[in-house]
Amino acid sequence: MPFHLNGSSACIYRPFLLSIVLLLLIVPLCGPSMAADGESAETGITKNSQTIETLNSLVRLQGELERDTARLTKNLEAAKVASEKKDIQSKLDKLGEDLAKTTENLNEIAAGADINTLRTTQETKFDFKEELFSLLRPAMKEMKDMTSHVRQKSDLKDNIAYYKTKLPVVERAVANITRLLRSTKNEELEKHLKNMLVDWNKQLTFMQSELQSAQLQLEKLEQSEATLGEASQSYLKSFFQARGLYLSQAFTVVILVLLLSRLSHAAIVRLIPGYKAEHRSFRLRLVDLMHRIMTAILMIIGPMVVFYVVEDWVLFSLGILFLIGIGLTLRHALPRYWQQIQLFLNIGSVREDERIDLDGLPWRVRSINIFSILENRTAGICQRIRIDDLVDLKSRPFHKDDPWFPCERGDWVILSDGMRGKVIGITQELVELVARGGSHRTYRTAEFLSLSPTNLSRNFRLKETIGISYDLQKESVTSIPGLLQAFIEQRIEDSEYANKLLNLRVEFERANTSSLDVVVIADFDGSVADLYNRLRRTLQAWCVAACTEYGWEIPFTQLTLHQVD
Repeated sequence: MPFHLNGSSACIYRPFLLSIVLLLLIVPLCGPSMAADGESAETGITKNSQTIETLNSLVRLQGELERDTARLTKNLEAAKVASEKKDIQSKLDKLGEDLAKTTENLNEIAAGADINTLRTTQETKFDFKEELFSLLRPAMKEMKDMTSHVRQKSDLKDNIAYYKTKLPVVERAVANITRLLRSTKNEELEKHLKNMLVDWNKQLTFMQSELQSAQLQLEKLEQSEATLGEASQSYLKSFFQARGLYLSQAFTVVILVLLLSRLSHAAIVRLIPGYKAEHRSFRLRLVDLMHRIMTAILMIIGPMVVFYVVEDWVLFSLGILFLIGIGLTLRHALPRYWQQIQLFLNIGSVREDERIDLDGLPWRVRSINIFSILENRTAGICQRIRIDDLVDLKSRPFHKDDPWFPCERGDWVILSDGMRGKVIGITQELVELVARGGSHRTYRTAEFLSLSPTNLSRNFRLKETIGISYDLQKESVTSIPGLLQAFIEQRIEDSEYANKLLNLRVEFERANTSSLDVVVIADFDGSVADLYNRLRRTLQAWCVAACTEYGWEIPFTQLTLHQVD
């Protein structure tokens, strides 16, 4: 019965041919490295025997393919149905391709060189629809060459694993058919089984050859791995030897662009009045922006021009990849960059000499640039931030009376937690106070503001209350307030606080439970804020002295008990 190579058989031949091609790429590279490593004679003999065994299997495979081709040719001549002829012709075409590839591999393994490398062939076109991507071919080929060894090894391992999985199946089929042949006595069945056995033996021979070839190639690759480090160093060395000059030229062009940018910027500053002023006009800002954009464009285009002139397409392709990366980044960030451009031109949501709120503090925008300057003059703090940090903010015009901070350095304040001290340090993060006696306390700035500080250094008022008995009810609203005020004024005139008192009033306050209360209201200059508690005690002492001099009784709280009958 003539042998017919079905579709699965043709698919089995193709991985074998691919493995042989990979072997051809390794043999020329492994030979010199093995010689350089000083292989022993015994190892060389073993490898030669393996190569000869592979060649023998290829010769056997070649003969089988030729016989199958001859049989299919006869079947084609004898066929009468068009569909049968088409099927046979398709199988003949596949066998012809496999036979040609087997013959080529046989010659190349025996010679140890690829004859196709000696011939000039036209490269296939790069399979990208857009012309732009054709520029990336040199860089991609370079990266492909760098990883060829790893990819070859991975493919060989996959092939070995595949054939080790399928080979037991074929061996089991051959054993089953052989057992049936021994048991059958039917001549027609025996003939059919023999034909099946021939097909399965061919499959077995093919897979064994494929497995042996892949193992041989993998062994040679693994033996050459000892020199991979040296090969990598050699590759990098050759890469920079061949392209080091071009890279240095590109770097020189970038330096020249920066230098020319500096010189042109200095010339613009000299020639255009007000170019470095704190508050510039829109036109001057536009000129500055265009100068920066042109500098950035020339820094990018300059190296690309160098790579194009020297015709180094690998570096040129890498530059294209770099530009594509920049383009993809700008595609998502373009709206934000546009807002930054508006801010730089002082036509955005934040403008110079206006007020913004940042980190819980008010700031005046002193200048907007790549790095903008914010200040709070009252607190005496200033900071530099990127223009990108201003994108999400909004500013507004301010009035001269707008509050900026509740105190300055050197002011005395009282906080709602009872702390009284002198402000000795203010930053955008911390506020430090020192109390009388020298103890220091530090607050986070946001916490300090939340405690509603009362600034005593901008004048302050003291209210002290003195109680007199109900026996003086009539005089408490007539003569006593005047007498007490005159008494305190006299004492102040005799003290060191005479020129610090801004206003003094004594008034009846209320009828309390056990006393009639009179309040002393005194306004002092902020320069004596550090004496706040001392002044309170002094006013109390003067009130008690007045009561003693005028015989006013100071009552104490009384508890009256009523006895029930």
